[in-house]
Amino acid sequence: MSRRIRRAAGRPATALGLVAATLLAAGCSFAPTYQRPAAPVAPAYPYAGAAQGQPAADIRWQDFFQDPTLRQLVATALANNRDLRVAVLNVEQARAQADIRRADLFPTVSAAVTGNRAPKTATPSLYTAGFTVSAWEIDLWGRLRNLGDAAVAQYLATTEGRNAAQASLVASVASTWLLLLADEEQLALTRDTLRTREESLRLTRLRFENGAASELDARQAESLAESARATLAQLSRQRATDLDALGLLLGQPVPENVAAGRGTAGVTLPDLPAGAPSDLLARRPDVRQAEQQLIAANANIGAARAAYFPRIALTASVGSASTALDNLFKGGTWGWTAAPSLVETVFDAGRNRANVAAATAGRDIAIAQYEKAIQSAFREVADALAGRATYGEQLAAQQKVVEAETVRMRLSQLRYDNGVSSYLDLLDAQRSLFAAQQQLIQVRLAQLQNQVQLYRALGGGWYEGDPASS
Repeated sequence: MSRRIRRAAGRPATALGLVAATLLAAGCSFAPTYQRPAAPVAPAYPYAGAAQGQPAADIRWQDFFQDPTLRQLVATALANNRDLRVAVLNVEQARAQADIRRADLFPTVSAAVTGNRAPKTATPSLYTAGFTVSAWEIDLWGRLRNLGDAAVAQYLATTEGRNAAQASLVASVASTWLLLLADEEQLALTRDTLRTREESLRLTRLRFENGAASELDARQAESLAESARATLAQLSRQRATDLDALGLLLGQPVPENVAAGRGTAGVTLPDLPAGAPSDLLARRPDVRQAEQQLIAANANIGAARAAYFPRIALTASVGSASTALDNLFKGGTWGWTAAPSLVETVFDAGRNRANVAAATAGRDIAIAQYEKAIQSAFREVADALAGRATYGEQLAAQQKVVEAETVRMRLSQLRYDNGVSSYLDLLDAQRSLFAAQQQLIQVRLAQLQNQVQLYRALGGGWYEGDPASS
């Protein structure tokens, strides 16, 4: 071994020159030049309106939601939600994968001390110590760099996926909390209605027992009261399931009285400008995620194409050799070896061609997914804008319906008390008023939830400066 080391040490210029020339040549890449596909959507939103203000993506959720209870719920969900926690851990895993790919560009250096003893030979003992670089692939054609670029793009895509998960979580917590407020309103309304109908049933039964009302009137009053009781049971069940849904989002038990005594009428949310569809490309995390996945697929094509060309590797070592262990680091023979190798595939049964075809198809799939992400985002914004343009009118009309039904019910009560109309007319008026009041609560809830969805659809719910999103 000592003779081999001395021979290599005698021609350092040739080996070093080969390595230097190879490293200087490295820099080639066969990945296609990335170009962002055109957005397959209209240049403007329908029902965009003329709302003014700060873009949704620039508004922190703490500023968009003014209610302190809702803020606390969102903060709790961001700290404890398990889906978001998985998204964060996926980011850490993708980061580690990118670091692994980056490390592939550098040689792995090992240190070793060995000893061999052969008593019946001219050199019965041989000891060596040094550093070794084993089969370091020199990235002449950009294969490793393209794989590294793909890993970095996947890491960035995973980061955007975590941001999209946060935006969805914030919107889901807000929508569920608003639903609980509506549940409280519906329960309060139903309890009041049930008390009124039970009192009406009691009076009707008294009138029936005294011959002032028919059994039909009594049965109708009973039916109306039991109907309200059934609705109360249904709404109580609905409130319980909504609390369970909120608890799952929070990742812990829901605080007591989170919506007690509250209603949707006291909640206000700021209006938002729609902006242009092109803004979604830069502000929606799910669209940004799809683009990073496209960039990764594009880089994979370069890695697949590089397999057509020879793979160059370098094995080298430097160290000392001695026949005496105590002289290994004193009087040993110092030297180094360099053994570059070049491997060219002669026959692979079409494997490389198939790998390039698969990578190209993967890139085309990523393009379609990116375009679908843009179209889905456009549709969500357009739907929310259509809701914003029409819910206000619907809410105003429904309020007028409640006012009209309230007057109708009062007049029907007067007519029945004076014997002008039948009890059936009064019951019909009571049913209509109750239904109109329930519908008013539902429309108000839908309007608020639509504003929350517009905030999310326009890229709100996370922002670049949020430490949790960094």
